[in-house]
Amino acid sequence: MSEFEQLVDAHYEALYRFAMSLSKNADTAADLVQQTFCIWAQKGHQLKERDKAKTWLFTTLHREFLALARKAKRYSDEELTEAVAGKICSEEDDTERTMDGQRALELLGDLDETFRAPLALFYLQQHSYKEIAEILDVPIGTVMSRISRAKEMLRRRMTAEPSSAPKNILQLQPEALKSNHG
Repeated sequence: MSEFEQLVDAHYEALYRFAMSLSKNADTAADLVQQTFCIWAQKGHQLKERDKAKTWLFTTLHREFLALARKAKRYSDEELTEAVAGKICSEEDDTERTMDGQRALELLGDLDETFRAPLALFYLQQHSYKEIAEILDVPIGTVMSRISRAKEMLRRRMTAEPSSAPKNILQLQPEALKSNHG
């Protein structure tokens, strides 16, 4: 297996999850990851410290997402706008924990990218503050501040907005049950 194939195997899934958290669209996320690996194929040999490949890939993906977002703002291409502003699709599940997790991901998707990216990198991709600072090209204090503020925003929204619990729950009337079984 080539070095490139090993790199793809090692990081594809994590890069895709990060791209999905940014773009909220499966096709756009896949395109961002593919573009990231294309750039690696062209420029990766320039990286002197091979142990920094993961950080380099996440930084490149984030920059590609920002470029895509800028392009979407500049050109009002409806399809691209929908891809960038789309919602994360969630499968229905009857457990409260899954619904809370899905709700948190939905609300994460609603956060401004400034707060969404560091929070996703920290909690979904398990990057350190230092790695996130390198990926986003901001000071480490800014990373910590943004993560803290994003967590507080999510906490407020989770408690203020109704949950994603099923809305079509039937109201049972015990009297009606007695008459049918009596």
